[in-house]
Amino acid sequence: MKYQPPAQTMEAAMPVPEGGGVRVDTGVYEGGEIPMYYDSMIAKLIVHGLDRDDAIRKMREALNAFVIRGVSSNIPFQSALLAHPKFVLGQFNTGFIAEHYPKGFSAALVPHDDPDFLLMLAGAAHRRMRERASRITGQLPGHELEIGDEFVIVLTDEQGQRTQTPVRVTNGDGSYRVTIGGKTAKLRFASPLREIAVSGEIDGRPFHAQIERIGLHYRIIHNGLQVNARVLSARAAELEALMPFKAPPDLSKFLLSPMPGLLVDVAVQPGQKVMAGEKLAVIEAMKMENILVAQQDGIVAKVAANKGESTAVDQVILEFQ
Repeated sequence: MKYQPPAQTMEAAMPVPEGGGVRVDTGVYEGGEIPMYYDSMIAKLIVHGLDRDDAIRKMREALNAFVIRGVSSNIPFQSALLAHPKFVLGQFNTGFIAEHYPKGFSAALVPHDDPDFLLMLAGAAHRRMRERASRITGQLPGHELEIGDEFVIVLTDEQGQRTQTPVRVTNGDGSYRVTIGGKTAKLRFASPLREIAVSGEIDGRPFHAQIERIGLHYRIIHNGLQVNARVLSARAAELEALMPFKAPPDLSKFLLSPMPGLLVDVAVQPGQKVMAGEKLAVIEAMKMENILVAQQDGIVAKVAANKGESTAVDQVILEFQ
């Protein structure tokens, strides 16, 4: 897997929060390869501030402007770490991750001071996209695109539960007045939405965030939190709520690789009965051996990956009956 940087270097393309004190050292080059072994550094972010709180604030803003696609990164974890009260107070040690994330890290664990801000970004971005579409030439007279001010933001979780949030977005003087749940804010974009990393102001306060149109969704990322939002008209949201949810495939009968790494051992064979907690396979990644164990009793149906094979994230290693 190769990293393809934009025409500008990451350091030049990244907005620097007010006050400076931010430096980015890239660990990759055009055409370079990012391997899965050890600690593959894409870039190193160095921040200086007047004090600890100021440095943390600047680093959180700088992370909002990192756009990395094609490979996974630890930016969501860093955002969660920077927002953790114990880290902010300087109360951390080498056992911090094991203590506070005993079951591993999930992006859903990332706290956010104002989750409605991401919905406001989605609403304002959609209104701006509609305005652009309304200027397309060749529209039939009497059938021109109508923008409207009232929308519904739809979020769907992994279980298919939908959350619908009404939003009102009006345009005036190059900014947008966005109202959600009785709360109104004035939002202005300072960069074009064709750039994934956008900057702007909300109620006069500067912000950096990421807005990306993916199919019918807007992927919004800010301070480590990510939402995939659909912005619909009220009628479309009403009809969308009647659509059945297609559940994701049942993966309980598969052992998946939790990370890219080298499969150094497969401890079972097809037809073998295993008990919960029994060792199934060992993956080596970042010079550490990770032992994968059975989560429940079962019988191995198929070994899908061979010892010595390099595995990708979520690659099937074993199948169970």
